[in-house]
Amino acid sequence: MLTTKLLHPQILHTLGTSGHGSGILIADGNYPFTTRSNPAAERVYLNLMPGLVTVTLALEAVVSAIPIESAHVMMPDDGTTPPIHAEFRTLLPNSIDLTPHNRFPFYDLARGADVSLVIATGEQRIYANILLVIGVVPPPKES
Repeated sequence: MLTTKLLHPQILHTLGTSGHGSGILIADGNYPFTTRSNPAAERVYLNLMPGLVTVTLALEAVVSAIPIESAHVMMPDDGTTPPIHAEFRTLLPNSIDLTPHNRFPFYDLARGADVSLVIATGEQRIYANILLVIGVVPPPKES
């Protein structure tokens, strides 16, 4: 029996087979999953119905399971910051800044060969897309 926050077997399997530098896309319900993400990435559909499951719930679960090196977010062309980005910051380690990208450059990142997992959510807020890059697990300190 697992005792971590993240229990989804397909997500756990994909995270376990991904490594340093692999990308994890967690996207809102408007995201074009088929055409704007790595075609070789594992896809997990958590979009049960509008509003469920949210990007922030999926992010909270994933953050509990992996080290994060960086986080990339989609920004509107007008340069405004979507309110959900403040929620992302509260769920990520303090050392992680959000790297903003306009829509099409973000799509290019999400189609990258290193993106190993795409999580589709039922999130209704727009620009609620985040691409995490897996960091490293440091060796234990010698005593």
